[in-house]
Amino acid sequence: MDAFYASVELLRYPQLQGLPVVIGGSRRNPSAQAPQTLDDFARLRDYAGRGVITTATYPARALGVHSGMGLMKAAALAPDALLLPMDFDAYRHHSRQFKAAVVAIAPVMEDRGIDEIYLDLTDVPGAQDAVDGDPLGGVRALAQRIKTAVREATGLSCSIGVTPNKLLSKISSDLDKPDGLTVLMHDDVPARIWPLPVSRINGIGPKATERLAAMGIRTIGELAATPAHELASASGSHYGSWLHEAAHGRDDRPVVTWREPKSISRETTFERDLHPRDDRAQLTPILTRLCEQLASDLVRKNYAGRTVGFKLRYDDFKIVTRSQTLPQPTRDAATIRLWAGRCLKTVPLNQRLRLLGVKMESLVPGDGQPHAAEPSAPYSLPLFDER
Repeated sequence: MDAFYASVELLRYPQLQGLPVVIGGSRRNPSAQAPQTLDDFARLRDYAGRGVITTATYPARALGVHSGMGLMKAAALAPDALLLPMDFDAYRHHSRQFKAAVVAIAPVMEDRGIDEIYLDLTDVPGAQDAVDGDPLGGVRALAQRIKTAVREATGLSCSIGVTPNKLLSKISSDLDKPDGLTVLMHDDVPARIWPLPVSRINGIGPKATERLAAMGIRTIGELAATPAHELASASGSHYGSWLHEAAHGRDDRPVVTWREPKSISRETTFERDLHPRDDRAQLTPILTRLCEQLASDLVRKNYAGRTVGFKLRYDDFKIVTRSQTLPQPTRDAATIRLWAGRCLKTVPLNQRLRLLGVKMESLVPGDGQPHAAEPSAPYSLPLFDER
């Protein structure tokens, strides 16, 4: 999906079409009065805090801002960009809509998150047909049909890459954004893929990009021209072999229609550092809300968990995690809240906090077993003990 969160917001505020808009910083308050004119919208220049950009419209990206960038840094680049809060309920709603529209046409789908999927089109009727002498005409028409179905279901555009494998499709879906359709075969790799920077390969992160640059490798074509043994020597045999294969556009991973989750989590980064005791009145409801959201996620995905995990990030960026195993699996918010509080008692609380998170592991399908040994925890349970 193209700039998914921002595009959903533009459905709500069509008057912002064509303007630089950034999503991030806080969550939408449903009871807040909706902006009526452009002057009613917040501007990046007025933001104070350390939130990050979740996504941005393409006009905003043209100004140099992008997902993951701090909002204060973005404000220096695009002070007049509009700033909208996040509304994950709306994003999940449109995510379900677009995926339902797609699987009605191509049912073999791998769900890769709220705005991205892989499809296996091999056996979809018409995918292997030639049209007007074009051997790829059938699959091209099928991809366009999917794009049309998504727009009719959601009002949003998507970009599709149709290739022989997942690695190339991931790259190709970004080549002609927004509203793009790229059909690319192995013979097209030298012309279309090799000129791109190595970072366009999913799996080559910033550190690997730096290591490759130190070897004089900056494009995918330069990576493809590097002997496999040199890559193995510099990056290890497994990763080096993968780099060599990826640079040549080779990938044999299947489309996986179902994958059991290992854990489900919720976390939040605070607008300002919070002290465990001085800001207890703020931290207590935050932890409660995270546990309630986590319980809701478990119910929606039809899982219960037996291990509660807890995560803190201090103001010096040190991360501490703790976990405890419950007598029985649960997805009850109050029970999760109780055990998260028990985890919390085992960590030092003498520094200010940047982040708080709760996780359920050891997942089992269904609602778990009745929790007879533990009483339901009242939501007024103190977050931090006095010491």
